[in-house]
Amino acid sequence: MLKRFEGVCAAGAAQWLRRAAPAGMVGAGRRMSAAPKPISEVIRERLEAAKAPYHANDNISDHLKPGEIQLLQKEVEQKIEEVLRSLVIDTKRDHNTQGTAERVARMYLQEVFKGRYLTPPRITDFPNCKELDEIYSVGPITVRSACSHHLAPILGKCWIGIHPGERVIGLSKFSRLCEWVFSRPHIQEEAVIILADEIERLVAPRGLIVIVQAQHYCMKWRGVKEPETQMTTSVVRGIFREQPQMKSEFLSLIGLKA
Repeated sequence: MLKRFEGVCAAGAAQWLRRAAPAGMVGAGRRMSAAPKPISEVIRERLEAAKAPYHANDNISDHLKPGEIQLLQKEVEQKIEEVLRSLVIDTKRDHNTQGTAERVARMYLQEVFKGRYLTPPRITDFPNCKELDEIYSVGPITVRSACSHHLAPILGKCWIGIHPGERVIGLSKFSRLCEWVFSRPHIQEEAVIILADEIERLVAPRGLIVIVQAQHYCMKWRGVKEPETQMTTSVVRGIFREQPQMKSEFLSLIGLKA
């Protein structure tokens, strides 16, 4: 009889524990609830489900929900703190690196890589009422990026030549577009193509030429340590490609040799 009573009490206690335990805790602590997924994993799963690319120079803003950039920044901060610890830097007592992880995470998400996470700048186009049929150029526009291979800075200048079609945009909008495109990890050869694609999408010009000259700190600061070397890339489309004299005219306007 006593054994039966003890069995009933044990069963009742177990039932009470199951009811009282926090959600996800089963068996009096034998199995705890799984920790919430890192926000980066949540976003990555969403991108994979949508079959959306998320390479270093892709923009993923269409797949982010409100508040997730802030959560991602906090996660990156924690990871940067781990990197500093792995580099054997005493961030607890070194006054120079206290808060470094937070500053670096904010820099990546809100500044140097913001072109991955923010929606495109709002750009208003206008009709080409006077039917301008001549070249106009913009530049030099300062561009800042980072190489995808080492995350070292890329600093340079961009020139844009337009032979307009039916629509035009204000000159300042080219600067905004350049900043949005280049504020991602890149290789320069791809960055200039992405920029040209965006300009074509916005104004459908009859001709387009984009030239970027930049210095790469992955070969200035490290590696071969060449302090003066720069890279020049260009995209030439439409009438600039069909009529070489138009390309020469543009290069003359910006002071570059063909």
